[in-house]
Order: sequence, then C-alpha cells, then structure tokens
Amino acid sequence: SGNYYNQGETRKKELEQSCGVLGIPAADVTVIDHRDLPDSPTVEWDTQLLATLVLKHIEAKNINLVVTFDAGGVSGHPNHIALYTAVRYSVLPGGVTGQWGACVWCCVLVLQSVSLLRKYLSFLDLPLSCLLPRDVLFILTEEETQQAKRAMWCHRSQLLWFRHLYVLFSRYMVVNSLSLL
Repeated sequence: SGNYYNQGETRKKELEQSCGVLGIPAADVTVIDHRDLPDSPTVEWDTQLLATLVLKHIEAKNINLVVTFDAGGVSGHPNHIALYTAVRYSVLPGGVTGQWGACVWCCVLVLQSVSLLRKYLSFLDLPLSCLLPRDVLFILTEEETQQAKRAMWCHRSQLLWFRHLYVLFSRYMVVNSLSLL
C-alpha cells in the first residue's frame, strides 16, 4: 500500500476496484505491505528485500509471466525503478536464489519508457511503435482502452491534474512496447 500521505487503506480499496474493472477477482490481488517499502519518492528501497518478496510471491502463486517497468520506470518514479532493479536482480546469476529466470518457467517483460513527447501522443504513437525495436507490441482495442481508463479512474486518491492528462492522452493507454529481460 505504501501508505503515502496515510492513504494506504484507500489505495488498497482502489486497487481492488480497479482490478475488478479489469476482471481480476479480489482474491487474486496481493498487496505486499512492508514497512521498509514505503510509497515515497524520497526513500530508496532495498533491492534484495524487494527481490526476495517478489520472488516468494511468484513462487507461491506459480506465476509464469511478469510484466514490470524498465530502468526508466516509465515516469521516472524511484519506486518503479526499484521494482525493475529488484526483478532484474532476481533473474541474474548470483542474485536471489530460486528457479526463476531465462524464461525457464517465468518470463519477464519490461515496459519500455518513451520520451515525454511520445508518452502523450496517444494512438498517434502507433506507427513509430511499430517501426522501433521491441519483443512485444501490445495494442489495445477501443473497448480495451475504455476499460483501462475506467480502471485508472478507480484510483481517485492518486488522480492529480497531470494524471488526468495521462489517462486521456497517454500512449500507454493504447499501445505498449515491451522487451524480454
């Protein structure tokens, strides 16, 4: 939950509502609520701790595909970048021990960060996304885009003015380029 601005419980409920819009049952939603991982751009998360928690969750739920941020964190948010670093740490030799990595039983896709200009081109970014290198290009239909927007609107506590712009104009609401880790 992170409990940023003491909104941890509110954010948990918003996440469950958002997942419900996406067809994900509340029973399949897990919030890792750890005091050493506060939702704060000023706190550096411990890579090994986060990697261990993520790996335990993946093994416990028998997850075979993880989609995470890339090294840019899409928005540059330190917590997003820390998650990428932890996942990367988990799949590299010498990192957290487990059977994870190299698509043996768990593939990892990272969402590619794009420039600010491209980020807000919405569907107009599609031709460029088709031309640039990537392993997976995920394009939402109009119906899926509307569903994704409804899911985003569930996060009311986080909908500051710039996030309204994100929901309305972000290419991530329409097209996502991903690479294998």
